[in-house]
Amino acid sequence: MTEPSRTVEVERKYDVDLETPLPRWDAIPGVDAVTSGEVRVLDARYFDTADGALSQGGVALRRRTGGPDEGWHVKGPRRGDGRLELGWPLGEGDELPSAVAETVSEWTSAPLTPLARIENDRTAYLLTGPGGIVAEFVDDRVRATDLRQNVQREWREWEMELGPAAPSDDAGRTRFFDAVEQAVLAAGGRESASGSKLARALGF
Repeated sequence: MTEPSRTVEVERKYDVDLETPLPRWDAIPGVDAVTSGEVRVLDARYFDTADGALSQGGVALRRRTGGPDEGWHVKGPRRGDGRLELGWPLGEGDELPSAVAETVSEWTSAPLTPLARIENDRTAYLLTGPGGIVAEFVDDRVRATDLRQNVQREWREWEMELGPAAPSDDAGRTRFFDAVEQAVLAAGGRESASGSKLARALGF
């Protein structure tokens, strides 16, 4: 079985209007520079069983092209402040790789069919400090299709995900995200009303 990549996502999401200017990051602790934006064109298809077994287990399965981590991804249930994401290469064709099928068999062995398509024009910025990448901020313009209901939705959102040089202690992370939230609110953003892009694509 191919060993997947493993990352623990610790992030915050924010809703934002189409014309809202980007936040200023001057007052974020531990950050002394921000890279110019890198444009990524992402196209993801999400899969689930007919009765939503993966969603009910807090799991998301997708095949995504574009960006530095394109491939198959399984996002596990949220544990505390983070969520484990496993990743495999795209492979040949659209067939579910056996290693991915084996991983999701922990939650279901029923047939998996397309659930949603999420196309995303993303601009990514790295917030860096003396120790390296503190966080990645992304500005996402999303077009989503609920493939089972044939409903399309569009929106813009921001995400801030901790990087390898982020604070490792709870107090440090709290200070970091508190400062991020202040900058987001000052720019005109607001706390996300939905837990994930997939949930929003499906109307939740």
